[in-house]
Amino acid sequence: MFTHNRTPATAWLVLLLAGAFEVGYALAVGGSHGFTVLTWSLVAIVFFLLTLFALSVALRTIDVGIGYAVWAGIGAVGAALLGPVFFEETLTPLKAFWLAVVIAGVVWLKLADRAEAA
Repeated sequence: MFTHNRTPATAWLVLLLAGAFEVGYALAVGGSHGFTVLTWSLVAIVFFLLTLFALSVALRTIDVGIGYAVWAGIGAVGAALLGPVFFEETLTPLKAFWLAVVIAGVVWLKLADRAEAA
């Protein structure tokens, strides 16, 4: 999956996977309390390596600017949505609105990439 069949659809799936790894990384960094908790710190390192590897594979096919923006958006939204689940964080209606704006931007970037490929 990571070295063959570099179709746009495969690249986008790998980018989504990279985004999921980025969410795991962000949450693990939060749980590590500045890399002072060993278990969370080790999990963060693993997710860091996984997210960078998957992102680099996806960027073989997807433009860097688009891929990076989508990856960062997935990480930001995922961490913001799951932060209150795992940590003592809040998700206010105003924060939820701006997360929806980020999600809309990511969707539009994906649609713009599809339109250029056609």
